[in-house]
Amino acid sequence: MHIYDDEVFQMACDQFKVIADYLEVDPNDRERLMFPKRAIAVTLPVHMDDGSTRTFQGYRVQHHLTLGPTKGGTRFAPSLSMGETAALAMWMSWKCALSNLPYGGAKGGVACDPSKLSRTELENVSRRYMQEMIPFVGPYTDIMGPDMGTNEQVMAWFMDTYSVYQGYSVGEIVTGKPVSIGGTEGRREATGRGVVYLVERAMDMLKLDPEKCTAIVQGFGNVGSVAALSLALKTGVKIVGLSDHTAAIYNAKGIDVKAAEQHVLKKGTLRAFMQDDHVDPNEMLTMKCDILAPCAVDRVITEHNAAKLQCRILAEGANGPTTPGADRILDQRWDEVFVIPDILCNAGGVIVSYFEWVQGLQSFLWTEMEVTDKLFRILEHSFSQVIRRAKEHKISHRTSAMAIGVERVMKAKKTRGLFP
Repeated sequence: MHIYDDEVFQMACDQFKVIADYLEVDPNDRERLMFPKRAIAVTLPVHMDDGSTRTFQGYRVQHHLTLGPTKGGTRFAPSLSMGETAALAMWMSWKCALSNLPYGGAKGGVACDPSKLSRTELENVSRRYMQEMIPFVGPYTDIMGPDMGTNEQVMAWFMDTYSVYQGYSVGEIVTGKPVSIGGTEGRREATGRGVVYLVERAMDMLKLDPEKCTAIVQGFGNVGSVAALSLALKTGVKIVGLSDHTAAIYNAKGIDVKAAEQHVLKKGTLRAFMQDDHVDPNEMLTMKCDILAPCAVDRVITEHNAAKLQCRILAEGANGPTTPGADRILDQRWDEVFVIPDILCNAGGVIVSYFEWVQGLQSFLWTEMEVTDKLFRILEHSFSQVIRRAKEHKISHRTSAMAIGVERVMKAKKTRGLFP
């Protein structure tokens, strides 16, 4: 038993153990690589609109600081736990190392439902969380970014709270903030754009004609909506499935993604959109398509549905969407399903966050075109490395991607040594 006891953290550990066996990592080094360096739990008392005071639980986990400061999003979700936070921090470590960014992984957040908070209450929760984190974060220690349930405005409140404490403006304490206060053009779209870039590379490798391909995108939040729109409007792929936490829609003739986006902007969810085409959310994942992009929550591809997937490309826009049990099945289907693993597929967000951090530290500015070009260059390099290693070693794409990340962190730790 330990403070990270949680199914998601256990899944992350199981994935790491597979890589540790493949790399023949010394047993003496395994726990040091796997367990987080630091974990913080805080209680947040907050004034509510009705005059009451309510307490929320907040977390921040910093996985390792070997290669530089830690970097990771801040999630506001009702079920958030220390274990889930630690798993996300571990995945972020391998993701940053795979992209060769000078970061360790981190993650944090508050166990709350932001949809049930007023704007004032959300601001109070955000500011209180950052205030409690001030002793543990900083531009050279741990840089926060947005995640599920948070956005540019929350990052602005984080930045302002930290800056007031310091006595001067510290824009580089967060990424994903509004452009008006030092954010980077293209940061919001970065993860979705990265997903689509890698899908295009996979289609090119498999000699698939985009205009003859279909896609199902699970999740219509920041990542899924950008990915679906870009696939449809830029690449020419027909979107036949869309879902969010309220509805799943499937139509073999195609879905008007632009209309879906406008509906969500007005109504908030997909609940009332194309109601005649609503299907079971779990069944949608196994419906026929060329590209399946899970861009919502973890553990949706399991040992129960992995054998039923009818996609040619599995593009993991979410963190941890595929369980180890499902991976064993997909390993047997390597010639049927081309997997773009999460630590590669959704790395666009942290890559552009790195650009924003660098620009903040140097008081420098890049255009959106420059940012996107640099993003695609890093993704291309990572993609090529993963594919090359997978072919040479006859291993899965996930094993290849994680091995590259874990290897870089492990080598850095050995080079720096262990302080007595």
